[in-house]
Parts: sequence; structure tokens; C-alpha cells
Amino acid sequence: MLDRIIQTDIPTLEKETYKAQAETLKTRLKALEQEIKEKKLPVIILFEGWGASGKGYVIGKTINCLDPRSYKVYSTVKASEEESRLPLMHRFWKNIPEKGKLSIFDRSWYQEIVPASLEEKLKDEEVLDRMNMANVFERQLTDDGYLIIKFFLQIDRQEQKRRFKKLLDSKDTNWRVSDLDLKRNRSYDQYFVEYDKMLEYTNTDYAPWTVIDSSNKYRTVCEVFKTIITAIDDRLLNRSSEIGEEPKRRIPKEIFTMATKPPLNLIKLDKTLSEDIYTEELKKQQKRLSKLHQRLYASQLPVVICFEGWDAAGKGGTIRRIASALDPRGFEAVPIAAPAPYELNRHYLWRFWQHLPKTGHIVIFDRTWYGRVLVERVEELTDEKRWRAAYQEINEFENTLFESGVLVLKFWLHIDSDEQLRRFNDRMNTPEKRWKITDEDWRNRDKWEQYETAINDMLQKTSTDFAPWHIIENNDKKFGRIRTLNILNDTLEMWIEKHR
Repeated sequence: MLDRIIQTDIPTLEKETYKAQAETLKTRLKALEQEIKEKKLPVIILFEGWGASGKGYVIGKTINCLDPRSYKVYSTVKASEEESRLPLMHRFWKNIPEKGKLSIFDRSWYQEIVPASLEEKLKDEEVLDRMNMANVFERQLTDDGYLIIKFFLQIDRQEQKRRFKKLLDSKDTNWRVSDLDLKRNRSYDQYFVEYDKMLEYTNTDYAPWTVIDSSNKYRTVCEVFKTIITAIDDRLLNRSSEIGEEPKRRIPKEIFTMATKPPLNLIKLDKTLSEDIYTEELKKQQKRLSKLHQRLYASQLPVVICFEGWDAAGKGGTIRRIASALDPRGFEAVPIAAPAPYELNRHYLWRFWQHLPKTGHIVIFDRTWYGRVLVERVEELTDEKRWRAAYQEINEFENTLFESGVLVLKFWLHIDSDEQLRRFNDRMNTPEKRWKITDEDWRNRDKWEQYETAINDMLQKTSTDFAPWHIIENNDKKFGRIRTLNILNDTLEMWIEKHR
């Protein structure tokens, strides 16, 4: 792909000619900024390319056209020790823009592919996994209305060497050239091959690459401006964009292996546990969990535990029994309520990426991203196209976590309608519990059959072999708590043994 650099109708520009053309393009870009804000279009612009290819210069010229309140610039360097303890894509999900704003990346997630493939000596399978993560990330965002504009600034080896020398010859700029930069120049041909593979594989119809010959900085700026303007115009006018190189293709969505679950009406809820056995088993399982948590920390293995269930199904009580066995320095419990306005202004998965565990830590979610295919579906808070797409997005999200070394455990706490009504009435009649019951709970109960249909669909479409659902019979809370702790402990033990 690098040998098929985008052809431009802008000739090699001299400074005065550039100024005239650039002013016209800047005026149009400023006008588009207002349209982006009014139409709530979130835009991501990323710049990749060789060292000294002019990324900083071009970004500077681009942001000079924009209101500083409308954008943020992120400079991607090697992940810090703290960032490296989180899933690979975490720091990039964290920085996606709100609707109507722009995120500009000076280098991006592609740094985790090249130069990482050479400098971290990644295996071919790991490089492929990372490219797939990038494609999934970009497709999920563009499916949600984001516009992603990707630039690769290309210069040849000799031009790069000449620019490095010029920088090194001045005491004011020699700090900008590192030993690693010079090493990469000496290995230019190897990097060229890896960049070319990356660009070909990640050049998709929803996020195509624009590769620009940046040997002339004035022409480069004009070409970048033109490409951004065209892409935004096309999106705002709902035209198919012509930017980028052929071939553009949509990466096929992965088909996951499912762990089949029975429909809820076939789940027997008559299992009980005596108080004596419950007390004995609870103490035993909590002690076991405490030791496993220590081993998880020593092995630096992160865990996500997800709880979903009917209203009043007993999620809070189960979570308390788990939490009391854990070292408080090594876990977090995250209650999920209706999204705040700043969360609604981003992709719905964004807020969950904010709470993922570091290596060795556990995060417990009291309700999760499954709200998209449950309450948002039943209450018609999200259009049908988007909640149907969420099954695939959720499987991809959980697979990304799994591929990043995160164990994902999912529990559905199941009760029948009669038991729910009994618990609702108990809450209404007990002053210290009354805060737990809301008008919304009663409204949800009126839609029991609709929710049951949505839950069955969720269980069938998102119970994968790497993140299966565990259905917990919770009419008897004592039985449900012990069963949950048993599954949790058995799974943690197998996970730790697998990674020894």
C-alpha cells in the first residue's frame, strides 16, 4: 500500500501558493466545525507515519483552524507501567470524543501493532490479534456514528535521514531525535514491510487509510485539509466517501462458539439450603475465595465479574458475600445506573472501559453493558438496529478482554414472578428496605414477559465459550449465594492453573 501513495491534484507547492490555497481550505474547515457541533458528529482524526514525516507540523496547522474547546489532542507514546496493566485498547477507548467534538491522535493504537511487532518481537498471531482489535474498535465506533479519518505520512529512507540530520545539527532540535529513531531509520526496509501489512489489513470501508507523500510539508497540509473536509462533508450529507485507497473492505464479523443455555421457563427454582449448611458452606467458600484472590494478585491476573438478574433477585446480597472475602485493596464494586448525559454522548461501551481491572485486581459490576439488550430494548430507549447490533459488539468486547488476559464471569440471578412479588411486598412493608423499591420496579414487573423474551435472547446470543452465562437459581438466596461462590471459586482456580 505504501508504494501506491494517494495521488493529489495539488502540485508541489511553494510557500506563497500554499498560503493562498490553505486559507481557502481553513475557512471551509472552520465552517464545518460548527456543523459538527450542531449535528453532534463525533470525529476521530489520527496521524501515523515515519519519524520526522511532519505529523506534529500538520497537527499544529490543523488545530489552528479549530476552536480549542471543540477538540483534544492525544500524543501516543509507549504505554506506562500503569497502562500496561490494563487491557490493550483501554487507553484509546478512554479518549474517544463526545458527540460534536474531535479527538486528534498524534500516533494511535497502531503503535501497538507497528513498531511493536518488531521491537517487542511479537508473534505473527499476536500481531494479527492486535490488528483485529483495531478493526473491531473502529467498526464499533463507526457503526455508532463516529467518523474516523486515518492518515499515514510517507517519506523515503533518505528523506528521513536528511531530516534527522537537520534536527541533530541544531542544539534547539537535537533532543527530538532519539537513538531509537536512528535505529528505525537503519532498519527502514523492515519497518516498511510491517507498515505495509498493517495498512493493507486495516484499510476498511468504514475507516480507510489516506497515505500521503509528505516530502513537501506545504502540499501535505493542503492534502490533509482537503481529505478532512471531504470526509466530513460526505458524512454530513450522507454520501459515500471517496477518500482513501482501494481496496476498501468490510472485515467479516467473527462467529463465536456459543455455550447453549436453556430458556428461563425450563429452569427449576425449587432448590433450597438449610441455615446450618448455608452458614458452614459460606464460611468455607469465602475462605477459599480469599486465598484465590491472593493467588490472582501474585499471578497478576485480572478478573471481571458481572451480575445481572430480575429486580429483587438478590444481586446486592450476593455481591456483599463475595466482597467480604476479598482484600479491599484489590477489588472494586461498580453499580451501574442509567447513563449520565456525558456518557450518553459517547459509545455505550465507553463507560464500562473506564472501570476495567488492573492485573491482579477484580472488578464486580452490579448490572452491566447488557442493559443495551435488556432495559434499552424493552423500554425502546435504543432503536432496534442498534440493540440488535449490540449482541455482536458485546461478544467482541468480552473477547477483546479475554484476548487481553481478563477473565470474564457472568451470572444471571433467576427468580420467578411470585417470588419477586413476595420480595417487593416485603420491601414495601419494611421501612429500612423501602428505599430499594421504586415505581420503575413495578413498571418493569408489568413487562415481565417482554423482559423474559429479551433475557432468553441475551442468554442464547451472548453465552460464548470464553464468557458463558451462569444461571443461578435464586428463589432461595442461601442456595444461590453458595452456588455462585462455588462457580466463582472453581473458575478462578482453573484460570490460575491455566496461567501457571
